[in-house]
Amino acid sequence: MSLPAPLPAEAATPRRAVVTGADSGIGRAVVAALAGGGLDVGITYHSDADGAEETAAEARSHGVTAHVRRLDLTELPGAADVVDAFAEDLGGIDVLVNCSGTGSSELAVDLDYEKWRQVLDVDLDGVFLLSQRAARHMIDAGHGGRIITITSVHEHVPRVGAAPYCAAKAGAGALTQVLALELAQHGITVNSVAPGEISTPMTGQTDADPREQDRPGIPLGRPGHAAEVAAAVAFLATPAAGYITGTSLVVDGGLLLMGAQHGTAYRGHDWRSP
Repeated sequence: MSLPAPLPAEAATPRRAVVTGADSGIGRAVVAALAGGGLDVGITYHSDADGAEETAAEARSHGVTAHVRRLDLTELPGAADVVDAFAEDLGGIDVLVNCSGTGSSELAVDLDYEKWRQVLDVDLDGVFLLSQRAARHMIDAGHGGRIITITSVHEHVPRVGAAPYCAAKAGAGALTQVLALELAQHGITVNSVAPGEISTPMTGQTDADPREQDRPGIPLGRPGHAAEVAAAVAFLATPAAGYITGTSLVVDGGLLLMGAQHGTAYRGHDWRSP
């Protein structure tokens, strides 16, 4: 197979993005960052329709088009049809950001299969199906594209009580690398962004200011802000990141660097419980 010709700069500039799970938190911040860069956006939500409409209103304040659709990633494979719907709404898809996510807090030996499957459906199977659909649209258009998945530091390290979440995030990381290899010939880059603790509703920190929260175990001393994760996503969506693919961009304030430091600092066994 011959190598494709380099993409012209104008063809590689994204204009239309789909961001899942964008009714709050990191997803909302990603939409704001992309819309601020002039991209039209498709926004999904699971249960918070009002939150999604607020995200869309913020996007439109930047002068771009925003469409909202509901997405339930436990209804697979049919839920992936949302990508095709957005492609029609937007006139194509240049960027897909997989932001939808869920988790659990229970020891693996006590976890029922239904909960295991729910987390895997949302955090891994949904990522595969949505990425597959978006990639097909990008290939057909012939302009390249960007697929970016929000994973977690638990793409790389485990956590007690989060067996399905860690398995799904690690799987999404490996899927990212495979897709990066397979889609490179089409000018499509595929990367993950792996946040540490971020002040969002998912971590029970709705409207919290991370600068006011002390985290001695994180080198930068605080949780992250959703906008800091969004900035990494926005960069990966630009032509400037066109030679970056198959990577996991960790946004964690140095948390992963603390592995051995944390381990030797523990004096009790409380970490064994979720």
